[in-house]
Amino acid sequence: MTPTSLLAAPLEDTDTEGTVDLGLRWTPGFSALGPGFYTRLRPTPLGAPPYWVGSSEPAARLLGLPADWRSEDALQAFTGNVLPSGSQPYATVYSGHQFGVWAGQLGDGRAIMLGETDTGWEVQLKGSGPTPYSRMGDGRAVLRSSIREFLCSEAMHALGIPTTRALCVTGSDSPVRREEIETAAVVARLAPSFIRFGHFEHFAANERIDELRQLADYVIDRYYPDCRETSLFGGNAYAAFLQSVSERTAALMAQWQAVGFCHGVMNTDNMSILGLTIDYGPFQFLDGFDPRHICNHSDSAGRYAYNQQPNVAYWNLFCLAQALLPLIGDQQVAVAALESYKTVFPSEFESRMRAKLGLQQPAEGDREFVNDLLRALATEKVDWTIFWRRLSHHVGGEAESTVRDLFIDPAPIEAWLAAYAARRAGQSASAQEAAAGMLRANPKFVLRNHLGQMAIDQARQKDFSGVARLQAVLESPFEEHPGHEDLAGFPPDWASSIEISCSS
Repeated sequence: MTPTSLLAAPLEDTDTEGTVDLGLRWTPGFSALGPGFYTRLRPTPLGAPPYWVGSSEPAARLLGLPADWRSEDALQAFTGNVLPSGSQPYATVYSGHQFGVWAGQLGDGRAIMLGETDTGWEVQLKGSGPTPYSRMGDGRAVLRSSIREFLCSEAMHALGIPTTRALCVTGSDSPVRREEIETAAVVARLAPSFIRFGHFEHFAANERIDELRQLADYVIDRYYPDCRETSLFGGNAYAAFLQSVSERTAALMAQWQAVGFCHGVMNTDNMSILGLTIDYGPFQFLDGFDPRHICNHSDSAGRYAYNQQPNVAYWNLFCLAQALLPLIGDQQVAVAALESYKTVFPSEFESRMRAKLGLQQPAEGDREFVNDLLRALATEKVDWTIFWRRLSHHVGGEAESTVRDLFIDPAPIEAWLAAYAARRAGQSASAQEAAAGMLRANPKFVLRNHLGQMAIDQARQKDFSGVARLQAVLESPFEEHPGHEDLAGFPPDWASSIEISCSS
């Protein structure tokens, strides 16, 4: 597929016009697979001058950028107005299932890969203009969604959850039409690889088995080399690869559930082959605990509700298994490669919950013990993050009332707390040691919707102090951060009226 006349001109291998030297060195990486996997093209420059909205120094260090990297050249390059020297940008093609329905060919519709640096990180500009895969879209992103993705990428990393990263977000007064006219923004995001389940689905659905094998071999050799040496499944490297992806995905789902994270759009094209959290659209961290909570206003059927995420992930893995079947060669082997998901997810989730409860040793009945607590929280929609933080401090010596006061009817939680005290009595760690561990497992700060919205409202007035302040606490979410208690309080009443949809 080649760009249409509405797109920026294709990039020739010798094209050096409009480049700046940022000190980045590029390696072929994914692009070595060949033109059947992508289209080379330049980002489309924005019509109005760009400006910095936010940046991440930890992400900059991943690329080996210097301390003073935020130059005018960097601003222009990470907005897509010029190219970093040596970059050969491209957009990749993939397909996928969206809301459970086969959507056919998709692809990077508003993200253009600058390439892979010699530090092993791919650099992608999201919102950098139309590509051959934009499907009549404008290829742009707006300020509100870009700020949310930037903040959440770095917040998830600080929580210890596998994720793509965000180097920076830049803004521009260039207009973008969504439900209303908004302003444009670009997120420079990083990952060891942006390959998705949908990349494999694309080649399988089109019966392009040579390319399917080429892609699978690239991913296995680069990211899952142990699969080449496996004795599993009779030495079938492709089945071992599927099992490894399943287990990484299961562990990721356990982390999402434990921290109360809702993704919102778990389509197969939004699932990372490396088990990363990818594509921050209508996401949300839970306020009041409601297992059936739907964070995506576009998800009218609740397919991606909080309590459905583990099952949806397995469904998506089954789609990946179907795509890999021509390589695996045996349907029963492919199904067997998915089986460990059913044990890894509950094991990982129970382990996460024991850490949140300060329990070092597992015991019989732990699953029902946790379920009793979740039922009590769900009955009154108790604030998820505040409950766990207060419980941590209670174990450290604070009065039980700090927890009990979260409930209108205290009887269920009082009964559970009594059982909890008995359960903790059999642990080897002291109360202070348990509390310290809990405070490392239960964050004080998460990116709640209303906090993001307040930062966005300020940013629309060219005041980015709210973004910077929120970023500072989210980069160390388990610390107390005196003076920032307002960012860890209960959400205001208006927070429940915030609607986050697929529009961005």
